[in-house]
Amino acid sequence: MISHLPLGLAFSSPLRAHYCPAPPRLSRPPPHPRHAGTGGLGCVQAKGARRRRCCRASVSSAPAAAMDPSEVKKDLYPLVEPYDTGFLKVSDVHTLYYEQSGNPHGHPVVFLHGGPGAGTSPGNRRFFDPEFYRIVLFDQRGAGRSTPHACLEQNTTWDLVADIEKLREHLDIPEWQVFGGSWGSTLTLAYSQAHPDKVTGIVLRGIFLLRKKELDWFYEGGAAAIFPDAWEPFRDFIPEEERNCFIAAYSKRLTSSDPTVQIEAAKRWTMWEMMTAHLIQNNDNIKRGEDDKFSLAFARIENHYFVNKGFLPSDSYLLDNVEKIRHIKAFIVQGRYDVCCPMMSAWDLHKAWPEAEFKVVPDAGHSANEVGIAAELRSATEKLRDMLRK
Repeated sequence: MISHLPLGLAFSSPLRAHYCPAPPRLSRPPPHPRHAGTGGLGCVQAKGARRRRCCRASVSSAPAAAMDPSEVKKDLYPLVEPYDTGFLKVSDVHTLYYEQSGNPHGHPVVFLHGGPGAGTSPGNRRFFDPEFYRIVLFDQRGAGRSTPHACLEQNTTWDLVADIEKLREHLDIPEWQVFGGSWGSTLTLAYSQAHPDKVTGIVLRGIFLLRKKELDWFYEGGAAAIFPDAWEPFRDFIPEEERNCFIAAYSKRLTSSDPTVQIEAAKRWTMWEMMTAHLIQNNDNIKRGEDDKFSLAFARIENHYFVNKGFLPSDSYLLDNVEKIRHIKAFIVQGRYDVCCPMMSAWDLHKAWPEAEFKVVPDAGHSANEVGIAAELRSATEKLRDMLRK
């Protein structure tokens, strides 16, 4: 049983900038603005507390000859730069970073990152056709470029659901497609079930329903049977007498008043996930676990959500509320050998929601950047695009 622990301890890390106590429903986008007088993909600037000066959307890609055939680059769109960035204050504590790229007049899609606490990266834009989609990325509370960094105060699933709505309204978007993987799939389901009238389509990857059996599998020794070499450093950081619940034991250290303890616990927690996220271990991904700032937000926020059972009313809450979104066109993509979010959850969601298109990638683990998963995610966004064009 995951314990509920008090999480109000002061966060005194020097990295902290703030004290932290029917049929598928689809909407057609407006015509593509090739002749809107702005050149290229067009250019508009949305509201924001602080914004980059808007510029023409640009596309960059490496020459084909320079690409390694094994790289996922061949299965994703070329990188586009944001035409708008800004910060949105969503509470008296939190301010969110957001960006927009692709077609300013295209069909809106919002990308919900994983973790919670991981933040977004430029590569997240590449799942979407930049000539068709208005691509919105944002860093959730305490993550990425949002402030205050790694803050746990006023940071719950329902705060994030409210933030998504605030961002949609701030950007004057009537409704949008929602795309999320791992924790992003959890948040996508929670948001869509709360606001089904604002969602035109759903793409989910690496399904995580935040149930006790999923947390026990990954954090209490189940996945250790497959990755014992990665598990032991995670395990050995905790004294034997506290190993009956690793999530609770790490919570104690991740909320310690000693920043050195916080950092070490954060790196151990993060490295465990980075070393298990791919079918074949990815060194670049593992290096992320060595970064103090990234690890601190990733581990503190993840652990905070998990020790509080995702702030969900019941263990099966997201499955129990599928009826609210059954009418929305949706795609579920799952790696067969996903150790972080094992396929049992995707299978349970598939059985509860057979109307959603379900794709199992036979040679992939958890990461969205594995070739087979990336190809299926792009395919899903293209199928939604083509439905909207009809």
